[in-house]
Amino acid sequence: MAVVDEREPLVSVVIPTYNRQAYLKEAISSVVQQTYKNIEIIVSDDFSSENPQALIDSFNDPRLRLRRNETNLGVGLNTTYAFAESKGKYVASLNDDDRWQKDFLEQLIPHLEANPDVVLAFCDYYVIDSDGEINQKTTGEHTQREKRENLEAGIYKPFHKLGLIDKAVFSASAAVMRKNSVQWDKLYEAGVFWDYYMTYLVCRSGQGAYYHPEKLAFYRVHEQSENVISGSKNVQAKIRKGKAGIFCSKTFSEDPVLQEFKPHFEQELAHANTTLGIGLLRAGQVAEARPYLLNAIAKQKFSLRTLAALTLSYTPQTIARQFLGVAK
Repeated sequence: MAVVDEREPLVSVVIPTYNRQAYLKEAISSVVQQTYKNIEIIVSDDFSSENPQALIDSFNDPRLRLRRNETNLGVGLNTTYAFAESKGKYVASLNDDDRWQKDFLEQLIPHLEANPDVVLAFCDYYVIDSDGEINQKTTGEHTQREKRENLEAGIYKPFHKLGLIDKAVFSASAAVMRKNSVQWDKLYEAGVFWDYYMTYLVCRSGQGAYYHPEKLAFYRVHEQSENVISGSKNVQAKIRKGKAGIFCSKTFSEDPVLQEFKPHFEQELAHANTTLGIGLLRAGQVAEARPYLLNAIAKQKFSLRTLAALTLSYTPQTIARQFLGVAK
């Protein structure tokens, strides 16, 4: 049983989950075993086919509890409701298929405690496969792509570019933030991009973020990952990604705090319109898809992806479906 030092501030850890009990057990274990002990752990189940209550009970840890939706609400609402119920001074989320190093919280919380003007502390992470093995090559690619490769430890204020353009902050599994820094009722609208939108809600305050360069988290990429599914021919995942991308990009481009980055977000908006358009085409909703593709054409530089999709929307569907990769 964990010995809690209540002189430490309470940290609320939210683990949103849906039908991943094998991975969920690993995620919970990594939180229960944290060297920082004053935590509450909320497993937020989005009406999985198998109730994870027995798994929760098997840990026999009073810091751990389950909240379970009566219907499937989607990851945005599922996560929002859990954060709204949390009681900690600080909050962190952990995807149900990811995990933390034992000292994740112990390393990050002190930076928030020592710096009242810092609203978020984040770290680098390893990429692991379905078996939990580290993929060093992919890990390096993520670190480089998300601009953490040469990022030094310290406070960045403001961190609009770092969080929203470079996407260096992975708030779903590799960050801790002040609970009072986020308007939690806004989170659900972002759908599958809830973590990206959460970074937006934190960084737009103009306050700072602390970067800890050590890899304290493990991000799992596997066949059930949302980014893998939405990048494949899964129609509904593509549609979810497109809708979430449109909401986020439109919100960011219209925010007066972010006007210096407006051209970037307008391009992201065009890309999201194309993604949604392709998803709708694959679903056979040609009339619904075409306005999104036309909107993307009007708002972005030349894109072969968008042009090809728009052309297919005017092509007889018996032919178009072959190029879209969907069953007849």
